[in-house]
Amino acid sequence: MPHPRCQIADHTLSRRRMLGALAGTAGGLACGGLLQPTFAKELQKSDKQMLLVWLDGGMSQLESWDPKPGTQFGGPYRSIPTSLPGVHLSELMPRLAKQMHRFSLVRSMRTEDPNHSSGVGKILRGHPKNRGVEYPFMGSAVAKLLGPTKSGLPPYVWVKPGNGGFISKHAGFLGAKYGAFALGNGKPPKNLVRLDSITVEDDLARNALREKFNRRYAKRHPPNNSEAHSYVYDVAQTLMKHSDLFDEATLSDRDRDRYGRTDLGKHTLLGRRLIEAGVRFVQVQSYGWDTHGDNFNAHASRVPKVDQALSALLEDLDERGLSERVLVVVMCEFGRTPRINGSVGRDHWPNAWSLAMTGCGIRPGTVIGETNADGTDIVGERYDIGALFHTWYHAIGIDPTTTEFMNGTQPLPIAHDEMQPIRELLS
Repeated sequence: MPHPRCQIADHTLSRRRMLGALAGTAGGLACGGLLQPTFAKELQKSDKQMLLVWLDGGMSQLESWDPKPGTQFGGPYRSIPTSLPGVHLSELMPRLAKQMHRFSLVRSMRTEDPNHSSGVGKILRGHPKNRGVEYPFMGSAVAKLLGPTKSGLPPYVWVKPGNGGFISKHAGFLGAKYGAFALGNGKPPKNLVRLDSITVEDDLARNALREKFNRRYAKRHPPNNSEAHSYVYDVAQTLMKHSDLFDEATLSDRDRDRYGRTDLGKHTLLGRRLIEAGVRFVQVQSYGWDTHGDNFNAHASRVPKVDQALSALLEDLDERGLSERVLVVVMCEFGRTPRINGSVGRDHWPNAWSLAMTGCGIRPGTVIGETNADGTDIVGERYDIGALFHTWYHAIGIDPTTTEFMNGTQPLPIAHDEMQPIRELLS
């Protein structure tokens, strides 16, 4: 269940409601563009994809990527060696420890916002300079920059516990079309599959009539409105062709066991299937990481679920040859305090936290940055999320120095224009 601070306005949604929601906001679809249309077309030929695992509330770096056992703030868990000599993870991550050579860490994240309500947006937008506009979340930005793949599936799908819906607010100034198509509890929209009471012939006739009305509408209205109508119907029809993605009978017991029969395990497995089917950007969400109380028992319960689901995902992407074109990122809005509070919890800590990534040209087995002996501060260079956005854009084939959004007539950088990628992470 979402933690109480979650303010994201999502709604239950059937296929019909999704179409209505998108069509109703069609007037805003033309707001965002790319500065160079020719370059945009080239970008959209890319086969790169991205899967973001978002641990909402803030996983403790000390109980995961950057353990400090035996120190004042280290907590009760040991660290264990990994497949990368000299690098240790928390003992709560034994499977990922064996695959450390396949992914990379940044242990020197320092961001500015210690609040959930504002911090989530800043991290997922890459914390760009304030130019008086609302930037898109990364899923929406990638959907705009690279577009859908040849599959025609929605370019930005959000798999999450709780309700689903079409979350247009993620798109910011780009316009509603680039919002998140949220699959609540990993389920498809209601009425995704054609009803038995509607024959194939009737369905074809209805679509032909719709297309006729669309053409008539397009003659009297700005082209972007009619394009929006066509887009949402195309998305719905494409989803109908992939209803098997949501058929649990097609899953093997082996895969269910490998990913874990938990929400995170099920949703990560669905995320892999969506990537394989051709969704450009998938975000898999896990709630419940805001451990102000009982931090250690909470992490003892939750971190192994991350360990199991992610290790299975890494194995599968590698086995299927997808790791070269699928970027996987694991992060949250901040880490947690080294200091342990009176409720045996850890509070919000943007000062020194960690994230992980792999695939798509990210140099595997790289550990960037370090914290001091008790984890209270970063030693050496520190990175804001803007540097990571530069890094990830480069990894998926987008040069942030030559690519810009257009907000009407206003050109806008796609990542913080005073930051640079972390070159050591890029092959």
